[in-house]
Amino acid sequence: MVEKVYPMTHEGKEKLEQELEELKTVKRGEIIERIKIARSFGDLSENSEYESAKDEQAFVEGRISTLENMIRFAQIIDNDNVASDEISIGKTVTFVEQPDGDEEEYTIVGKAEADPFSGKISNDSPIAQAVIGKKVGDVVSITTPGGDMKVKITKVV
Repeated sequence: MVEKVYPMTHEGKEKLEQELEELKTVKRGEIIERIKIARSFGDLSENSEYESAKDEQAFVEGRISTLENMIRFAQIIDNDNVASDEISIGKTVTFVEQPDGDEEEYTIVGKAEADPFSGKISNDSPIAQAVIGKKVGDVVSITTPGGDMKVKITKVV
């Protein structure tokens, strides 16, 4: 069976490792303590505190398993062999929607570290897929769920 590879930046992997450490060393202990306290209330069949703590425990254990898998199969993106003005994972791209649109800036990251609200988009997103491999000055057509748009790439860092 072929395992899924998770492309990410070095910083993204470190962030996942920190989250994993927090879940294992802090959150697990807090949940175990909540379960102990809830058990002391007696009848577990109608104990909402116990059920809530067990649900949270299941969520945290699932997240730990997911993070361990993502870290184990992380593929750190190395941009040393990519031209400085060429868009790839780990780089920040600035473009202007044509003809008279607003300037937008995104950092292209692996799916594991995507956070659109902070300007980090997944390499699997329509925008990233359209611009990866392009260079400053290129005009690119992007098909998104919101419709098609043309953008001119103005900066790559």
